[in-house]
Amino acid sequence: MTKQKEPIWLKIVRIALACVFLYSGFTKAIDPMSTGVTFDDYFTSFGMSFMHPLSMFFAFCMTAAEFTLGFMMLFRIKIRFTSVCYLLFMVFFFFLTLWLAVAEHLEMNYGYNFGVVHDCGCFGKAIKLSNKETFLKNVVIMIPTLIVFFKRKTIPDIRLTELGQWCFAAIGALMVFGLEAYCYRHLPIIDHSNWKVGDNVAQSFIDTPAVQKIMFIYKNPVDESLITLSEAELMTIGDEQPDFYDTYEYVDRKDSIISEFKPAEHEGFNMLDSTGSDMAMEFFYSKEPVYIFFMHNLDETKLKGIQNEEFTRIVNHCFENGITVVGLTNSDRTTIKRFIKENNIPFPIYENHIDPVKGPFMVRDAISANPGLMIIQGGVVKGKFNWRDFGKVKTEN
Repeated sequence: MTKQKEPIWLKIVRIALACVFLYSGFTKAIDPMSTGVTFDDYFTSFGMSFMHPLSMFFAFCMTAAEFTLGFMMLFRIKIRFTSVCYLLFMVFFFFLTLWLAVAEHLEMNYGYNFGVVHDCGCFGKAIKLSNKETFLKNVVIMIPTLIVFFKRKTIPDIRLTELGQWCFAAIGALMVFGLEAYCYRHLPIIDHSNWKVGDNVAQSFIDTPAVQKIMFIYKNPVDESLITLSEAELMTIGDEQPDFYDTYEYVDRKDSIISEFKPAEHEGFNMLDSTGSDMAMEFFYSKEPVYIFFMHNLDETKLKGIQNEEFTRIVNHCFENGITVVGLTNSDRTTIKRFIKENNIPFPIYENHIDPVKGPFMVRDAISANPGLMIIQGGVVKGKFNWRDFGKVKTEN
């Protein structure tokens, strides 16, 4: 009996299709917290807020299913079953993304308000697509999906027993579940956020103010000679020449712009205190390190993260060494006051005020932990830590 052989063109289509699912599953698996948040957004958008407690469960399961299907397609494991699952998967997301693309179009052009999710999260944070782009992407992926489905009988399964194939598939599932569990308990092994260690977040999120040069002109009425002084020189001239103001008289000042005002690449980030003053520039441009505890939603913050010895050790180290330590959240001022009082938080928590539905959710997206610690110095991210890894934060002098 002649062994069935897969046509080379079909093999290319199958492998390409498998790689899409593997990549999509991997990008979500390395940041399951963000995937869970995306499910939160979808549930809110569709009026299913009661499903929020299950967001992480769905995030883990859907990501694992997507990666495992890609794994099975790549190695020809139960190919007929896999091709059917692929088709069901793609049909569901085809119509879901069609609705999202239409709804977004109606919102942007006709004033409707569906609360539609604007970031589908198809590739986690690695690739951001609009809803229209996501739908078109699914149209393209649907083509090889249909090809593999209708040609499934011409693709031979891997040469393993029935039990062997399911065990092989289980290896793929265990791999992705293990990756998800590790990244959930720590931080993504590949950081696709705009807050990576080494990034200059001051340039990305803080407006750069205009730099102005001011020169003061004074005249000696005796010989009509002029002298031009900068602000710094004017502050010290009295010490250097005690009779300066008796000898010279003010004439004029000349202002010049050294560098123009430059808006931040990403608008919407701020750190508001109880008076509404934005402290972000002061902290982000500080030459000394600033320890910022990110807690995007205080009602969902893991209390274990702020009620352990490592958290206390870090805070005490900051106080003892004159290091600035603050908190940052998207919660409102009332919630902040209650949270500080109930948990005896010894440092101020600032508010990044946002639209609770539309965002932008910069605090939430900065670090996949609640709470998480970010160390910033001179506008550059020096370190990021999940609350479970606070023990790795060095406090030696």
